[in-house]
Formats: sequence, structure tokens, C-alpha cells
Amino acid sequence: MAHYILRRLLTVIPVLFGLTIIVFAIMAMIPGDPATAILGSYATPENVERINRALGLDKPLVQQYFIWLGNILHGDFGRSYTQNRPVIDIISERFGNTLILAGTSMVLCSILGLIAGIVSAVRQYGLTDKLVTLFVLIGISVPSFWLGLLLILVFAVKLHWFPASGMFAIYGGGGPLDLLKHLILPAFTLAVVATGVIARLTRTAMLEVLRQDYIRTARAKGLKERRVIMRHAFKAALVSVIPVLGIQAGFVLGGAVYIETVFQWPGIGSMLVTAISTRDLLTVQGGVLVVAAAYVLFNLAADVVQTILDPRLR
Repeated sequence: MAHYILRRLLTVIPVLFGLTIIVFAIMAMIPGDPATAILGSYATPENVERINRALGLDKPLVQQYFIWLGNILHGDFGRSYTQNRPVIDIISERFGNTLILAGTSMVLCSILGLIAGIVSAVRQYGLTDKLVTLFVLIGISVPSFWLGLLLILVFAVKLHWFPASGMFAIYGGGGPLDLLKHLILPAFTLAVVATGVIARLTRTAMLEVLRQDYIRTARAKGLKERRVIMRHAFKAALVSVIPVLGIQAGFVLGGAVYIETVFQWPGIGSMLVTAISTRDLLTVQGGVLVVAAAYVLFNLAADVVQTILDPRLR
């Protein structure tokens, strides 16, 4: 098992290296000049040249990339052009907030998706199965940003049940209950699409397992239906569902970028939007690279867990 984990970790290295190339190349193709964005009304040709020389932007792109990559390997993501702070400090402050939102959404969509998939498979072609399928299809089809705006309109503006934006109340906030109130709407919005995907694939995996001979044998022995479903069928189906959970964890983390913008959540997403609008290239590159690396590591963790649960893969 240790050999398998080590081999999978080694395969992650070229993937992360490729990510650095893609992130740097995309940012290099974005139109506009960082020096002009930094200087604003003071962007004279002399000042622009001086800023480009100070930031190393006058060098060839290939040389800029290897300088940036070498700094990253030493834990230095550079300094923000606009905030004049180390990028790693900005990301560290924001990434924890994003993990709170994405982690809560992932727990929520995993629980709801697994339950919906199991119930739908057990009640195949019944009314429950049709209702679950209907809600799942609606959840997958509705754009998350539109759903977020709709939830704000209904539950924040009309009913005043939950706050519309932010992570804590401006005055008198800061406790766990205040965080929970601000977390409910964005976490639910972020979890809807992933819940639908997990529910559909859980249903498919459960139906395949329920047709197996050992399930019929367990029922023929007189085992209770709940024990057959949860201890035998679900345990076998979970092996097929775990990779999906890893993929959805990455999508949830990536989806937090625009959901944070809708709900003004102070995480990586809102940081990236601000950095892109101000052409703060190093901040954007660092933020995107961290999110992409987290996506890769989530999938690696899912592969390892699947291997542990399924001895056939070993």
C-alpha cells in the first residue's frame, strides 16, 4: 500500500508542473499591462518602463516563467502588485475561509447525495424514485449563481431568515452561530449541483450491486432488508462512488470562486476576482495554482481511499 501511495504521489509531480505552465501561459495572454493598472493616472511611458523593470516584466516570458517557478519551489509566490504584500500571506488568509465553505458544502452534498441515491435505487420506478430524479435533474440544470441570487432574494431580502452576504456580521458578530447563519445559503447553493451528480451515480451503483447473486443470497437467508441494503449493498457500491466524491470535491472547491463573489464570502474566489480586475498577476497565478493543486490532491486522496476499501485494486 505504501508503494502504491508513493507511486501515485510521483505521478502528481508532472501534473503540478503542467499546471504551472498552463496557469502562467493563460495569465500571459490576458490583455492589458500590469504596470499601467498599478500606476493609473500616473502611467507615463517612463513610469511604466520603471515599474516593468522593477517587477521583472521586461524580461522574456520564458525567463519570467522559470524565475517564478524557481521562487515557488522555495515557497515564494512573489509580492502582490497592488497590496505590496507576499502573495502567500494573502492566500493563507483567504484559503481557510474557502475551505470552510467548500468543506461544509462537500459534507452536505455527500450526505444528501448518498441518501437520495440509496432511496432512489431501493424504490426503483416508484414515486420516491421519480421525485428524487426530478429534484436531482432540476438541481443539476439550474445555474449555481442564479440559484444563489434567488436564495438571497427569498431568504435574505423577503423573509430575513439569513444574512445576504459576508462571513460574519459587521457589528456584534464573530461567533460560531453567526458563522453558521452566514454559511447556510452559500454552502447550500454550492452543494446543489454536486448533490445531483452524487445521487445519480449512487443510484446507478446501488442498482448494479442489488442485482448481484450475493445480495439475493443474503435476502434468501432471511437478513433484514435494512441490513442487506446498508451493510452489503451500500458498502460495495461505495467503492464506485468514492472517485466521484473526489472529483466533486474539486468541482466544489472550484465552484466556490463564483459563489464567493455572489455572497461576498472573503475567500480565494473573491480575492481572484479583485486581483484579475487590477491585473495583479502574481496573486492570480498563486491563487489559481493553489486551487488547482488542491483539486489534484483531492483526487489523489479519493484514489487512495478507494484502493484501501477495494482489495481487488491492490
